Amino acid sequence: MGCGTCSTGGGVSPGCKNNGTCGTSGCNKFNVHNWLSDIKLPNGVAPFDIVEIRFKGSRKEFYRNKDKMELKAGDLVTVEAPQGHDIGHISLTGELVRFQMRRKGIPENHVDIKNIYRFARESDVDVWNKAKEREFETMHRTRSLALELKLDMKVSDVEFQGDGKKATFFYTADDRVDFRELIKRLAAEFKVRIEMKQIGMRQEASRLGGIGSCGRELCCSTWLSDFKTVSTSAARYQNLALNPVKLAGQCGKLKCCLNYELDAYIDELRDFPDTNIGLQTEKGWANQVKTDIFKRTIWYAYARRRNDKQDEDSLPVDDAWVPISVDRVKEIIDMNKKGIKPIDLKDFSNLDEPVKQSDYSDVAIQDSVSRMYQKSSGKKKKRKKKPQGNNSNAPAPKAK
Repeated sequence: MGCGTCSTGGGVSPGCKNNGTCGTSGCNKFNVHNWLSDIKLPNGVAPFDIVEIRFKGSRKEFYRNKDKMELKAGDLVTVEAPQGHDIGHISLTGELVRFQMRRKGIPENHVDIKNIYRFARESDVDVWNKAKEREFETMHRTRSLALELKLDMKVSDVEFQGDGKKATFFYTADDRVDFRELIKRLAAEFKVRIEMKQIGMRQEASRLGGIGSCGRELCCSTWLSDFKTVSTSAARYQNLALNPVKLAGQCGKLKCCLNYELDAYIDELRDFPDTNIGLQTEKGWANQVKTDIFKRTIWYAYARRRNDKQDEDSLPVDDAWVPISVDRVKEIIDMNKKGIKPIDLKDFSNLDEPVKQSDYSDVAIQDSVSRMYQKSSGKKKKRKKKPQGNNSNAPAPKAK
């Protein structure tokens, strides 16, 4: 997954035109198209002196270009860090950075905006690469120490600073964890400054990556950069079964893709009648049992009634479901409000509408699955006995 410069470190991506040396993380998750790059600034106006720099994972920060260097996206630079320096890639420059800072509520004269030192030297890159090589081993050693100390936490990733003097440990935990003893042992063993940072389950899945149930890479690890709240109501609006096994992603939370088409379902459902409204006919009560939102069809089934009142636990009279269009359902509801009961729902059904048959035929699946349930004949072939003796290739003795 991704080029060698990606946070996953998965090697060279076959789709990368520069064979892993582009510094764009392979999957292009954190690339930003600068749509203002072709616009020239007016005379006498200096370019914006703050740039956006990308580090490992989803971390992005703003740095000030105090030396007025000519920077472009993808450049590897050495930047200021607490008690040392760090190395990152330029992800965005120009006036678009001003809009990003305004969107995140960061003022241009903020005191926490650090400076860019220089373009990364060869010696800086060598130290940075050696620090990155220690991350995998350090993560597994930290997990072993956490098990020894019986800490209820999971260390998911480790990030070393560009100069190798600081390590940030990303972990997930359900409750608060007392990792003071863990920090002491890590600092004594690795001789670096330790920072523990707790992240959520979704952020962990974003950093680790993987393949979703759709067969594609996880959205959070490829293009999704922000996480919105996903509730079970999103599944109810889309008439999905509330099965936690199917609705949960690899992070254990509800899938982010449940929100993708939610607005379309909500807009369409505004024209639908309330699901709790039953239909009264001379044949009996009819309750809603199924809804096809985009076909604008509602299925109703007759139910038993007691004292001419709709009962919540009433059982269906038969298994026949009658499909009715939304407009016809509204027509029946208006008739019931006027005290008129239609004879039968089948008179309003849309079964008479022609059904379009697709010319598509799946040639890949033409074998019937019923063959899997066919019983075997029970006859087994007898195996020929091998001749005894040390020499397996010796011929068998002839019968007299």
